[in-house]
Amino acid sequence: MGKGDRVVIYMPLTLEGVMAMLATAYLGAIHSVVYAGLGVSALRERILDAQAKLLIAGDVSFRRGKGVDLRSIAEEAIRDLPLKVVWFQRAYKAELPEGHYDFHELLWGNPPEARAEMVDAEHPLFILYTSGSTGKPKGVVHVHGGYMVGTTYHLRTFFDVKDDDVFWATSDIGWIVGHSYIVYAPLLEGITSVLREGAPDHPDPGALWQAVERYRVNVMFTAPTAVRMFMRYGPEWPRKYDLSSLRLLAVAGEPLNPEAMRWAYEHLVDGGRRGFVADNWWQTELGGPTLGTLLVLPAKPGFAGVALPGVEAAVVDEEGRPVPPGQGGLLVLKRPFPHMMRTVWGNHERYLRYWREIPGGVYASGDVASKDEEGYFSVLGRADDVLNVAGHRIGTADVESALVSHPAVAEAAVIGVPDPLKGEAIKAFVVLRLGQTPSEELKEALVQHVRRELGPIATPSEVVFLDKLPKTRSGKILRRLLKAKELGKDPGDLSTLEE
Repeated sequence: MGKGDRVVIYMPLTLEGVMAMLATAYLGAIHSVVYAGLGVSALRERILDAQAKLLIAGDVSFRRGKGVDLRSIAEEAIRDLPLKVVWFQRAYKAELPEGHYDFHELLWGNPPEARAEMVDAEHPLFILYTSGSTGKPKGVVHVHGGYMVGTTYHLRTFFDVKDDDVFWATSDIGWIVGHSYIVYAPLLEGITSVLREGAPDHPDPGALWQAVERYRVNVMFTAPTAVRMFMRYGPEWPRKYDLSSLRLLAVAGEPLNPEAMRWAYEHLVDGGRRGFVADNWWQTELGGPTLGTLLVLPAKPGFAGVALPGVEAAVVDEEGRPVPPGQGGLLVLKRPFPHMMRTVWGNHERYLRYWREIPGGVYASGDVASKDEEGYFSVLGRADDVLNVAGHRIGTADVESALVSHPAVAEAAVIGVPDPLKGEAIKAFVVLRLGQTPSEELKEALVQHVRRELGPIATPSEVVFLDKLPKTRSGKILRRLLKAKELGKDPGDLSTLEE
C-alpha cells in the first residue's frame, strides 16, 4: 500500500483494529473503517465507493459471550473483487488463498521499523461513511493536520483530560467518536485509554461500572442511549462499585433528555459533588465537539451548551434569517474550523450542498435547535424529525424528554403521522423501565403527563409499548424507520440498523 491508496478496515474493537488504522495512516494511505456489525451489502458498497485496494478484516467479534461471524460477511462482500485481504484470525487459523495474508504473521514476520510517509497537512487521513434518510451513505473525508489539531485541543479543554488521567470513550472504532477519542486524540496526547470489546451491560448491568472501579477511570465519554439504559436497570448497579475516580461524564450522539442528565448527576457523580455531566453536540462531518457545556459553565438540562472556541453557530429560518431566542429553527455554522470535513469522497458537489442549502454561505447541520438569551443551544432533533402539529413546530426531543421524565419510562421515540385536522398527530413509542407493566391505564397516564409537561398541542394521540426501539449500531434512535413502517414507505438506508 502506498500514499493515497484506500484501505477498508472491518475489525472488532481490539488493539489490532487500532493498529490497522495507525499503520494505514503511517503509510500515507487512507483508511475507511466499517463497523464490524454491518452486513454484506453495506461493506461491499463502501469498498466499491472508496475503490479500496486492501481489506483488513477480523474473522470474529465477541458480544454477550458469543462469537459473531465476520469472516463469511467479509468473504461474500469481496466476492469477484480484485482485492488483497489481511485476516485477523482469532477463531481458528484458516488456509488462506493467494493474495490473502495473516495479520499476526505479517506483524511478527517483519521488522518493527518502517519509514513514515511524509504528507501534506491537507492529505486525507480517513473516509468515514455516514448514512442518511435517502440515497447511499456519504464518505466524509477528514485530513491529517486540522483533524488532529482540533480533536486534541478538545480532549484537553472540553474533556479536561490531564496527563495522568484514565480516559474511556465507550464507542467503537467504526464511528467518528471512536476515531477521534478512542484512537487519535488520546494517543497523540499520550493518554491512557480503556478499550473494551462487547456490550456495556454484559455479563451483567454492572459490567461497565466494574471496569470504572478496576481501572480508576477519570473521564468517560458515552451516549445518551447508554445513560437511559443505565437508568432502566436502576441505580443499585452503579452503587455496587467505587466510582470515586470518575469526575466527568461527557455525553453526545443525540439529545440528552433532562431526566437522563439529572439521573446521571445523582447516581454517577454523587449529585455533582465530585464530578460533572457535560453534554455536547457534533457530527461525523465535524470531527469533534462543536457545541458543549464547558466545566466552567452551569449545566442546563435539555441544552447541549454553547458554541465552543472556534465555532460560530446560529439558529436561522429557511431563508437564513436569525430567529429570536427560544424559537426553534435550523442549526447552522457560519464558518469552518480545523477538524471539519474537507469533502465527500468522490462527490464534492454533495459537500458543497452543505454550504449552499441555506442562503448566507452557512453550513447546514440538518438539525433543528433553539438558542436561549445566554447563548445555550438546545438541539431538538433532525430537521426531518420535526413535528408540525396544527402549524406548531415541535421537536421530537421535547416530547421524548417529557415521556422519559415519567418514572415508568426508560426510553421513548415519537413520530408524526398524518391527521386530517391537525396535519400531523404525535404517535409515541415507549420502552418501560424494568418492573413496569404495559396497560391502558399507563398509556392514559403518559398522555396526561405529557399534557401537563408541554401543553395540549404536544400531547400524543397514541402510545405504543415496545420491548426496544430501532436504533443504529451507534445507539441513535431510527425514527424514520418507525415512520416508514407506519406509513408503508421505504425507510431508506438501513445498513447501520442494530439487529
